[in-house]
Amino acid sequence: MVAARRYQCQGCGAILLVVPRGMMTRRHYAASAIALALALLGLLGLSPREVRQRISPWQIVDAATATRWPTLRRWVDAARRGELFCAVRPSPPDFTMSQVAERAAATIAACAPLLPGPPDPSAQAFQGGMYMA
Repeated sequence: MVAARRYQCQGCGAILLVVPRGMMTRRHYAASAIALALALLGLLGLSPREVRQRISPWQIVDAATATRWPTLRRWVDAARRGELFCAVRPSPPDFTMSQVAERAAATIAACAPLLPGPPDPSAQAFQGGMYMA
C-alpha cells in the first residue's frame, strides 16, 4: 500500500493526488520495478516466467499464466507505443517483445547516474526507472 495525499485547490476546487517519487500513473508497480522487468527480459534474456518470479510479489498463479505474465506484456506494449516512459521512443511494429524491452531498458538505464563497481544493466535500469518516473 502506498501513502497518497489529496489536496484541493482553493481557487478552482481541483483535487491533486500526491504520491511518492517513482510511482507511475495507472500502474500497480513502481517505475523502478517496471524498468527492472524490462531489463531482465530485454537485456539479460530471461523468460517472462523468470521475470515474473523475480518481480511479482504474487507467488500463486493459475495454470493459464504459469508460463507468461500479462502484466509484462502490457508494459512491453505500452513501451512499443512510446507511452510507458517519456524518453523511450516508440518501437517498430515488427520488433519482438524482447527487442522492445531491450530498447526501453537501454534508454532507461542511460538516464541513470553511473553506479560504482562493475557494470550491471539491470541495476542501471532500476536506478533509471526511479529518475524517469
